[in-house]
This record gives sequence, structure tokens and C-alpha cells, in this order.
Amino acid sequence: MSESAPPARVFLHVDMDAFFAAVEQRDHPEYRGKPVVVGAPPDQRGVVSTASYEARVFGIHSAMPSREAGQRCPHAIFVPPNMPLYEMVSAQIFSIFGRYTPFVEGLSIDEAFLDVTGSQRLYGSGEEIGRRIKADILAEAALTCSVGVAPNKFLAKLGSEYRKPDGLVVLPFEKKAIVAFLRPLPATRLWGVGRVTRQAFDRAALHTIGDIQDAPLSLLQSVVGPHSAAHLRALAFGEDSREIELDIREKTLSREHTFLHDEKSRAALDNTLFELVEDVARRLRA
Repeated sequence: MSESAPPARVFLHVDMDAFFAAVEQRDHPEYRGKPVVVGAPPDQRGVVSTASYEARVFGIHSAMPSREAGQRCPHAIFVPPNMPLYEMVSAQIFSIFGRYTPFVEGLSIDEAFLDVTGSQRLYGSGEEIGRRIKADILAEAALTCSVGVAPNKFLAKLGSEYRKPDGLVVLPFEKKAIVAFLRPLPATRLWGVGRVTRQAFDRAALHTIGDIQDAPLSLLQSVVGPHSAAHLRALAFGEDSREIELDIREKTLSREHTFLHDEKSRAALDNTLFELVEDVARRLRA
């Protein structure tokens, strides 16, 4: 009598939709339906932290200089970040995750991986748990999120990005269906394919994930090196063995300061640098 196969792992990736901007629109009804940019004012040096979906229509995105955002959409509403508020709402959302599974890996203030494999007897399938989480967040925080449901972390994150905002996408769990789903997607959807790797792939005529599936390993190794080739080839076939990380420790600590105008005073620069170094050192000691 053969042993039954272990149950498929079920991962969720939950990503809040335009989180900072959505909180501001929730708390300020006059902002709803309008382009909202959370970040520095457009007349100062600084960057966009988050843009509402109404602002993204104008090509505004996070890390864009605020001046450029103001030029793209002069009628946008610029709001300074309110991190204590966002952290409070984030804690509320993560407490909702904890109702469904203890295996929660926070990636940032507004997104997390959840392993719900063992939660299905209590709460239903991965899709049902995703719908429950979406409904709880909407009812209790008046915000929307997008959820990907899949057999591993890479595919779950791919799913949450697939139909934003307010989406829920269940990816295939069967190997052949996973490979077929991935084939037409651009190679940039693979983790680790940034601007430099994309350019290298373009030179090698590797434009889609299907191209990477079909490419000889030797070709991939010549393009990105042996380690990255093995990693990206595995992802191209939907393979990702990473588990939920419950004890994530900071690997770096940093502080930054943006001057509103060009600063030429050596004394002012030294004073600012001293304050930044002191703050980082204090946090390291703690």
C-alpha cells in the first residue's frame, strides 16, 4: 500500500493597495477619487513615497522626484507621510493575518507572506482564506488589498501583482499548468531580473520566461553566471523552496537626510553627518 502524497503547500502573498495613499484617502473623504501623492511637496527636493492609483495614471510612481511628479500632475494632492498612523494601521492588518496562521513573514509595512497549509481544515481553501482576509481588512480597516494564492512564495507574489488593485488570483498548483502560465510572461517578472540582467537577457534574445525555460543552461550561465543561472531557471519553471521566515533580523541600519537646497557649508554638512552617525550608532547599540 503506497503512502499518500503530502498535501500541497499553500502560500498567500497579501499586498495592500497604494497603502499610504489609501490610508490618507480613507481618512480624508475630500481626497477620494483624486490623485494623491504621499511624499515631499513638489516645490522641494524629495521623492514620492506612494502614489494613489489616480496619480499613477499620470506616470507617477514611488521614488520619483516630487518635482517631476508635480510637473506630471499639477493638480495632485501632496501629503507628507504620517508614519505613526501607517504603522498603527499596519499592526491592525497584521493582527488579521495572525487569525488565520501563525506563519506570517512581513516583507514591509504593507505586505506579507502567509503559509496557510495547515489552516485549511479550519478556514477552507487558500482561496477562501484569501477572501476572508480581504473581507476582514475591508470591514475593519476600510482598505483593499491584493492576494496571490500559490504553492510557493514566488508564485504567490506573482499572483498578488497580477490583478491589482483589489485582486485575488489563484495560480495553478499542477506542474504543467504552472509552466504554461509562466511561459508568456516577460523575463522581468522573475525575482532577481533588474535593469542590468534584463539588458543582458535582451542581448541574448531571452525576452520571456518561456525563452528562459527553453534556453540551454550553458547559455544562461554565459549570460548571468552559474549561480544566477540555476536560480533563475528554477524560478522560470515555478520552483521555489523557500519557507516562511519568522525571525527576520535587520542586516543593515541607515539614516538619510535630504537638504531642501544645495548645501555648501562644510560646518552644516559635518553637523548633519554627525547627527546621522549618532542616530545609527544609538540604534546599533540598542
